[in-house]
This record gives sequence, structure tokens and C-alpha cells, in this order.
Amino acid sequence: MDVQALVERVHGELKTRTDEGKVADYIPELAKVDKAKLGLAIQMLDGASFAAGDADEPFSAQSVSKVFTLTLALGRAGEALWSRVGREPSGSPFNSIVQLEQERGVPRNPFINAGAIVVADVILSGHQPREAIGDILRFVRFVADDDTIAIDPLVARSETETGFRNIALANYMRAFGNIHHPVEKVLGVYFHHCALAMSCRQLARAGLYLAGGGRNPLTGSAVISTERARRINALMLTCGHYDASGDFAFRVGLPGKSGVGGGILAIVPGRAAIAVWSPGLNARGNSLVGSLALEMIARETGWSIFSP
Repeated sequence: MDVQALVERVHGELKTRTDEGKVADYIPELAKVDKAKLGLAIQMLDGASFAAGDADEPFSAQSVSKVFTLTLALGRAGEALWSRVGREPSGSPFNSIVQLEQERGVPRNPFINAGAIVVADVILSGHQPREAIGDILRFVRFVADDDTIAIDPLVARSETETGFRNIALANYMRAFGNIHHPVEKVLGVYFHHCALAMSCRQLARAGLYLAGGGRNPLTGSAVISTERARRINALMLTCGHYDASGDFAFRVGLPGKSGVGGGILAIVPGRAAIAVWSPGLNARGNSLVGSLALEMIARETGWSIFSP
């Protein structure tokens, strides 16, 4: 199959639909993003790469970054992490506080906002916020093999100034004893890693270790164990699109993690990592056109964890 021709065709067919959906205007900096943008990139394990559209323009990774912070936190805390964060789909919006009350401050999974805030608390252990943020940035640069990846300070400031619900979530978990550090320090780490700016091409390369059983074949680096890669992929499949995770698994059939910046990272175990970006979001807070692009790619290639 001509994969380059495929990504160009997908881009061409969907470019006319980028006016659909709504940008995440509750974060002022994201409200300024051009909704007409559309990028696609596929990074194969054998080193081949394919891209179309705005694949080299950095965008705000937002919750896609939670894949990388979860990887780091598991490296720090190991299986003990699961005593503080669950592994089940939420079935609720990503910023819901209702379940936290019912479940006494233990978030349902590490990809909803509350769960990622606990993950940030774990990464902060023994560090100052600046050091923890530096660790996250170094790790993402390491897995992407790209030292130009940076945090957008304007987005981080914008989130800090308007993230009242995340502040409430963190304080609520602190009241239950599931946040161990000062809330403002934990949220500093959280807001900054959500403000990572990455292009589709960089994001696809960064996710390649999850397609390669914990190894990045392009650099020869062992990042995590095969078992841990499998488990992170499982969480991406069941929880990576919040309360639309089941629909994404139904339509695409691949582990994926979305962000309100319009990006999605999808993993084809044993084959490739795919990154798409289209800022217009659907009602569930996932990229509308990005989801359609991944559905088309999965259908045309036959890539699915459910395929024989």
C-alpha cells in the first residue's frame, strides 16, 4: 500500500470539513488557533515516515501529554501508582468532579484531569516544580529524539489563569489525602506539561516506543518493559478519549489519546504510531476531523488490534 498517497488523500478529503467542531475557547490561547489547520503523520517502526498538511506545525499537546507523564510516573512509583489512580473508563466528562466525591478522591483513571493531576503529584515527589517540569520535557525530547520540543509559556499561563475547575479537583483530592504536595505546585507541573507544543511528526515519533513493545527502534533505546507498554496501550484504548473511548475503539480500533488542542496520538502495536491534529472539537472534547482521519486510515490500512 502507498501510505503517503493515503495520508494525502485523507488530508484532501477532510480539509473541507475543518470548519466543523469548536476550538477549546475556554483556554484563551487555544481560542486563537486557526481551525482550518489539519496535519497527519505516520511513523513506522522500520523508519519510514509519511505526512500531509500541517504535520510540521507545533500545536498544544494538552492531554496527549498524559501518556508521557503516566510513563514517567510508573517509572517512579511502579504498581503502587494504582492505589491512588484507577484503571477504569470514567463514562463522565474529563473534568468531572462527581465521581471523585463518590469514590473518595481516587480518580477513575490517569487520563481524566483528576487522574493526571495525581500523576503530576507523583512526578513532583522529591523535586521542585521546575525540576519536575524539566524531567517531563527531557523525557518527551528523549522519546521523540528531538531537543527542539518545548513548552509554550503563553498556553501554560493561560491555563493557570483560567483553570478553576482543575484547581477545584486538586483541592478536593487534597482533602481526601490523595494529593501529597501543595496544590499550587502540583498544578504548576500539570498546567506546564499540558502546554507542551509538538507537531504531528514529533508526536508520532514520541509515541513510537508504545508501538515497539517499549523500545524505540529508531534510536535503539529501551524506554519501558514490553508489559508496561502493553498496559499503557490498554489504558489508551479504554480511557484515552474520556467518555467517548468506547466509540473511538468501535470506529478506529486502536489505542489512542486525545487532547483539547485538537491532537490525537494513536498506536498500531508492532507497526506504527500515528498523530493527527485538527483543532475543531466534537461535543465530547475530541478532535472531530482528527477522529475521522484515524477512522479512514484504520479502514484503508486494515490496522486494528481487532484484526487477524
